[in-house]
Amino acid sequence: MAFRWDAFQELSAVEVHDLLRLRSLVFVVEQACVFAEIDGRDPEAIHLRQFVGEDLAGCLRILGDGDAIRIGRIATAAAYRGRGYGHEMMAEALRYAAWRFAGRDVLISAQAHLEAFYGRHGFVVISAPYDEDGIPHIDMRRAGSPGA
Repeated sequence: MAFRWDAFQELSAVEVHDLLRLRSLVFVVEQACVFAEIDGRDPEAIHLRQFVGEDLAGCLRILGDGDAIRIGRIATAAAYRGRGYGHEMMAEALRYAAWRFAGRDVLISAQAHLEAFYGRHGFVVISAPYDEDGIPHIDMRRAGSPGA
């Protein structure tokens, strides 16, 4: 398994296609949720792609959000779920955040059924459940790390 961090502008057209295809398969097709997955924020984000061999197994993005950062668009390909890859990807994202954005809190808008998953990574619930595109969500926060 390998991780690659890139600014959007550093991605090739094929890499952008593959990234957006994975996210669309997970968020739009699998979850039967019609929403603007391409929201215009990708160009300002830093993108993590997780590879198993040549396969794109997962991805996420990090955005600045005031005094905090926001990790979002967290997706794992169906073929790679249940093997711990999601936890490894989140650990890599938090390692990178502590290095690049030392001391800044990390925010996520999590699907409510994933509360325990994110809780294992130090996130705590900071909102009541709310509906986002027909799926229950909660906001979660993890205190910033001092960096490496």
